[in-house]
Amino acid sequence: MIELSHVLALIAIIGTGVVYGTDVFCAVVLRPALARVDDATLAATAGNVHLFGDRRMPIPGVVGLVGSAAAAVLAAVAGASLASASAGAALVLLLVWLLLYVRISAPINRTLTAAAEAHETPADVRVLQRDWDRIIVPRALLQGLALVALCISMLG
Repeated sequence: MIELSHVLALIAIIGTGVVYGTDVFCAVVLRPALARVDDATLAATAGNVHLFGDRRMPIPGVVGLVGSAAAAVLAAVAGASLASASAGAALVLLLVWLLLYVRISAPINRTLTAAAEAHETPADVRVLQRDWDRIIVPRALLQGLALVALCISMLG
């Protein structure tokens, strides 16, 4: 049973790693790059990035969430308390990430995507981007901590 828990943790690591890498890229590369472009380019670029990201990124996110939950449950059933607790901690971190995404990032993403599809530049595009930027580092940190917790779960 613990071996299956480890396999599920590994699958969760792969899914979570995709989201973590994307969030880190956005925090380290995309955020400062978009700060250097004009408003129309910002609206078009950010909107199109979110258009594709919001369509494709749920898959690895769900893999991370479901894998973490399943690994925690199976480790608990196997009596592996460290593995269960750490996979459970990863699940909690990923759920907090999801809450931040749904409440803060997603509404901004939808606004910028709609603007890009309409070939418009919102008057508040810099405010929208600033609000999105302020949450990307905490999102990346949550994903990174979840990855650490999932790795620890494979030790138990």
